[in-house]
Amino acid sequence: MNLPTFNTTWDLESLFKGGSQSNDFISYLHDTQLKVEQLNQMTLKWPLSFKVEDVSLLIEIINSMSTIIIKLEQANSFVGCLQAQNTADKEANLLRSRVTSLNTEFSKVVVKIDQLLGDIDEDTWKQVLKKSEIKELTYIVNEMRNQSKEKLSVEKEQLIQELSVDGYIGWEQLYDLLVSNVQIPYNDNGVEKVLSVGQASNKFSDSNRELRKEMYDKWEIAWGNQSDVFAETLNRLSGFRLSVYKERGWNNTLKEPLAINRMNKETLDTMWQVIAENKQPLVDYLNRKAKLLGLEKLSWYDLEAPLAKADSVMTYQEGAEFILKQFSQFGPQLTAFTKEAFEKQWIEAEDRPNKAPGGFCTGLPETNESRIFMTYSGTPSNLSTLAHELGHAFHSYAMKDVHPLNSDYAMNVAETASTFAEMIVADAALKQATNHDERLALLDDKLQRSVAMLMNIHSRFLFETAFYEERKHGYVSSEKLSTLMLNAQKEGYSDSLEDYHPLFWASKLHFFITDVPFYNFPYTFGYLFSLGIYANALEEGKEFEQKYIDLLKDTGSMTVEDLAMKHLSVDLTKKEFWEKAVNMATSDVEEFIKLTNK
Repeated sequence: MNLPTFNTTWDLESLFKGGSQSNDFISYLHDTQLKVEQLNQMTLKWPLSFKVEDVSLLIEIINSMSTIIIKLEQANSFVGCLQAQNTADKEANLLRSRVTSLNTEFSKVVVKIDQLLGDIDEDTWKQVLKKSEIKELTYIVNEMRNQSKEKLSVEKEQLIQELSVDGYIGWEQLYDLLVSNVQIPYNDNGVEKVLSVGQASNKFSDSNRELRKEMYDKWEIAWGNQSDVFAETLNRLSGFRLSVYKERGWNNTLKEPLAINRMNKETLDTMWQVIAENKQPLVDYLNRKAKLLGLEKLSWYDLEAPLAKADSVMTYQEGAEFILKQFSQFGPQLTAFTKEAFEKQWIEAEDRPNKAPGGFCTGLPETNESRIFMTYSGTPSNLSTLAHELGHAFHSYAMKDVHPLNSDYAMNVAETASTFAEMIVADAALKQATNHDERLALLDDKLQRSVAMLMNIHSRFLFETAFYEERKHGYVSSEKLSTLMLNAQKEGYSDSLEDYHPLFWASKLHFFITDVPFYNFPYTFGYLFSLGIYANALEEGKEFEQKYIDLLKDTGSMTVEDLAMKHLSVDLTKKEFWEKAVNMATSDVEEFIKLTNK
């Protein structure tokens, strides 16, 4: 494959010229605002008693909704990219506020539409669903109809949406602003530098333990200095959410996240039960890694410590070429799509100051594109992250011809595609390792992901569960939050570490995201679910790609239980599937132990 040199910075100019100063984008938002207002006017034409003959109005409303959904996703993604690439871009923050208000206005109209659908009598509704234009949307429109029955009156739900701009989402945006001001001092061979949290987090995979420990101490100080402000933010976010739940009569804090993820509680409980019962291999891995590093037990800042020499580092170009090579073994569509993503500069990977921490992929449905954000420094973990985000992007690509209302897939199945892509690359790198050190490094990196998904994410779930129970009784102090986090991490990691990260609740963005409550268990679900898909891919080779794309197309229009039964013939409420998946996730421990016995 003859490949050009890939750029480490993304192209946003092709979307809207001028970045956060873009006049084109302002016009785009204005046009979208008009479309939202027009949709609202359509709802005023709704008859007092809806008849089958009125279905043309419903179709008109659905088409208008579809257009607005695409435009709002395009706008949200563009602003998110602006904010991530430069946390000091104040104009981008102002644009975020404007887009948030626009999202809220649309949500208020959707609340009204949900209620109108819910008011249609059952016999008429059955006839409506037979119409060809509606039939393909059966799951989604039923979901909208049922949601209206679970919520308050239209007026109250619209008021909640209105108040959320400043009383809910505003707190999330405050957190983003606070994080942009968190800086970590760093002495680079006698030169004093200031690192962003994204740059600083990469230091935890450095081979020098003294540097990792020093960075961790500074990391804790930086987050600890603002812990009371972060606690205030988290309390207000959760307090708003709990107040809404109380008004709706919802007693279970998992009701909303399970509904968003189209998932039964029985499935979630079974998954965590199987994980809790099968962590010993991962404990064995952590203990062996500690010994290899000359330690009794690992500390938090040792979890990503490398076990191999620096020759495992790949440049961005080398990493891109490696990913393309491995994807080509799976299927031509994934390969062609990924090549396009690199060539058209859809990826922001440069290691520089003022970037936001972490990584993400965001879809741009109006232009059928994606953008990927990360900070690449050449580690095996970076390579995995890049493959992971490309998997997300391919998921959006697979949905390009799906009706916009059927394309809104939940986070748990979103993580399936990303983890699947990650596995292709990780397994290939491991199989092609040419020496002991390289093999050890890659095996270690693969097991780090299993630890993250089955232990770290579990601790996040345990923390958030405990936190919400505490929050029901009043304000939770920063000290109490750290205690809850410490207890959750000890349980999540089976008490296998020497030191933990009590301020993790402050440094982890996921706890402060408003649109997805309990932003944790979907990662683990997606990871284990993708193992089942990956097993099928290994058996069928390139012939499996179309089946995989067909599965991805269904992710926005059915429950995960139905998705698994249709495409994998498995029952997610039973332990068998999860036991097999967890065993696959921990199967590399035995090889790791053997390799390190040498």
